[in-house]
Amino acid sequence: MRLTSHSQPILASLPVALPRAQVMPRLGLTATIVVAVALSGCVAPGPIYEAPTTLTPAAWRGASAAPSDPVLLASWWQQFHDPVLDSLVADALAANPDLASAQARLREARARRGLATANLAPTVTGSGSAIRLEAGNGLDRSGFSAGLDASWELDVFGGGKRQVEAAEADYQVSAENLYGARVSLVAEVARNYVVLRTTAQRLALTEANLAAQQELYRLTGWRHQAGLVSRLDEIQARTELERTSAGMSGLYTTIDATRNQLSILLGRAPGELDHRLTAAGPIPVADVIGAGIPADTLRQRPDVRAAERRLAAQTARLGAAEAARYPSFRLGGSLGLDSATLGALVSKGASSLSLLAGITAPIFDAGRIRSNIEVQDALLEQARLAYRAAVLTAFQEVENALVNLANTRAAHAALIRAAASARSAFELARQSYAAGLADFQTVLGSQRTALGLEDQLTASAGELSAAQIQLYKALGGGWSATPEPITAKDGR
Repeated sequence: MRLTSHSQPILASLPVALPRAQVMPRLGLTATIVVAVALSGCVAPGPIYEAPTTLTPAAWRGASAAPSDPVLLASWWQQFHDPVLDSLVADALAANPDLASAQARLREARARRGLATANLAPTVTGSGSAIRLEAGNGLDRSGFSAGLDASWELDVFGGGKRQVEAAEADYQVSAENLYGARVSLVAEVARNYVVLRTTAQRLALTEANLAAQQELYRLTGWRHQAGLVSRLDEIQARTELERTSAGMSGLYTTIDATRNQLSILLGRAPGELDHRLTAAGPIPVADVIGAGIPADTLRQRPDVRAAERRLAAQTARLGAAEAARYPSFRLGGSLGLDSATLGALVSKGASSLSLLAGITAPIFDAGRIRSNIEVQDALLEQARLAYRAAVLTAFQEVENALVNLANTRAAHAALIRAAASARSAFELARQSYAAGLADFQTVLGSQRTALGLEDQLTASAGELSAAQIQLYKALGGGWSATPEPITAKDGR
């Protein structure tokens, strides 16, 4: 046993060599192995992880306790019954760069898990050499050697086991992050598709209103030429016509920008999807999916599941840090073959065997181990608080989405009634003006009201679909909890 300098740990080693036919006492080696094996049954250091318990409300405040269907929620975009949307989502899941990055990170975590597991196993290496010495005086010599070297650090106090537990939890975190990326991607594709359809509907409505304003402009021109009204009516009608025409440029810009965004989400260059998105289509509206209960949402949301797995990983890392306070046991050995000729290499007299058992224990490290334990314990507290924050955020997002959906539905129903009344009022004012029973200001005011309400109604239809998407995302929809086979592509 020797004490190394500069506060390094004590290294206690018990080498045993058995050259050729010599047999040496093995008491020290045997005792070391017996002690190591006996200690290997000890409980791993650090706290034993238990999944955190969370007090969840029995039901959502903003909705009835309608049961949720995990199968429908996993593919919620299909409830919009829009084949174009279905194809866009499928292509995005296959080619989105961010999703591919999440898959690569999952493969990395899987490899790190394998590395942590491999560190617990023995290591065996082989070697061989041949030498030929020609002295020129008849003393030429040859030499051949081969050997095997083995080493193994026994995980007596469970530090390696805790590293494997942490790596396994990290792998599960990466899997949940992949699911979370999928949820966000599907919601983003659907949201942009709804914006595209809504803006296209508003553009079509604006074009129809522009035609109606052109007819009204011609009517004021005829009445002015007939001397029935002043030129002011004609100028005001032209002003409204140009105002509507100017507003169309913003709609065209939104349509082009949304198409480009959809192209990027699908891993395509801007403009590559234009041929698939030029055809007119209605604003998709989804069938209603039950929100379930808050406990279902916590099981379904990938971000909450990832936060729980981070807590498990950090618990294991704390245990690994505490294991550094205990001694480590190493076993090693080598088998060598040496001879002057290749044929004699396998003879009994050419072999040699050496074995080594070593114990390393920390004596003085200036508080490094203790400080590392404190660091890991602080990180554990942070992970615990992050999990609690993730749970609260999940509850908040679902409640907000439910309230937003209910209010948007009510507003949309009111706009339907208001737009119908405004259209009737405008038509009545236009007919009265044509008959000389109403002035142009009445027509102009009723026209502005009708056009504004029709545009709001169209935008409200898009907001209703967007509110549905927001709810499905908040519920954690967009992936399946059913285990999927591990593939070379995504590491699952």
